[in-house]
Amino acid sequence: MSFLDDDRPKKPAAHELGSDLSMLSVDELDTRIGLLKEEILRMEAEKERKTAGRRAADSFFKS
Repeated sequence: MSFLDDDRPKKPAAHELGSDLSMLSVDELDTRIGLLKEEILRMEAEKERKTAGRRAADSFFKS
């Protein structure tokens, strides 16, 4: 490994919506797909927590 390898810009691990995908390898695409799927699951879980809280509040105040 030469010292020049350390100076090369590193590709971001995160994905920016709408970014150019043409220069990414299949492995990089798989990594980004995995990151996005994990983020979707995280967002859905948060949405469910908020929905449950809202239902509980609605139920409490309707009584």
